[in-house]
Amino acid sequence: MSFTISSTWYQDFFTELPNEFWRQAMPPEATGADIDFTERHLELRPDARVLDVPCGSGRHALELAARGHRVTGLDISDEAVAHGRRAAEAAGLDVDLRVADLRDLPQDSSYDAAVCLGNSFGYLDLAGTRAFVEALAGSLRPGGGLVIDSSTAAETMLPHYQGGSQTMSVGDITMEARREYDVLRSRAFSHYRFSRGDEAVDVTAVHYVLTCAQIAALLTEAGFVELEFFGGPDDTQYEVGSGRLLVTARRS
Repeated sequence: MSFTISSTWYQDFFTELPNEFWRQAMPPEATGADIDFTERHLELRPDARVLDVPCGSGRHALELAARGHRVTGLDISDEAVAHGRRAAEAAGLDVDLRVADLRDLPQDSSYDAAVCLGNSFGYLDLAGTRAFVEALAGSLRPGGGLVIDSSTAAETMLPHYQGGSQTMSVGDITMEARREYDVLRSRAFSHYRFSRGDEAVDVTAVHYVLTCAQIAALLTEAGFVELEFFGGPDDTQYEVGSGRLLVTARRS
């Protein structure tokens, strides 16, 4: 096993081919279910100010805007943000999409809610994740709500973890993935090849694996309260082996 990869891997990962694969792979009903969950648990009023970070190509941001919310989305990928802006314009939606690091959030305590959806929680090491959570708290008004999404929490990932390879095709793009786990630093590596015709991109993603207790501690230390843990947008209870973790909280 080789675990030599930059801690800022995400700065170069999200180019057009990987982004387009995930854009095609995610069905609209999955996006709708995520936003139904968010509106329900955060009790969003129709014109709520919502921060979506990282927003990727804007699938959640555009859905929120379509439902009448005022949305700001931030992402490190120039390609993803440009795609999201074009999609918003085509749909006639007013969405503020910006290129930025996920720790570089507005610190004006003006947002009613913030969402971190799409399994991007865990891109940073423990110190970076702490800074991210603190930045989220600084962006929210007192009482503002938060939703965090992860498929790599320890209680999700480790009970059934297997390395090995996987191949998946969506449209004209094929993804080949090989996974391995760095036990000493609690990191999950996903080595990808995305290919489309004669074009191919080889990239590696890293997720730092945190327990639910660690996630709860980070949120509590940053001033979040009323933490709840769910196993999916259908409000199932989170338990060991659940395929997904959704955490809701409020800024105190």
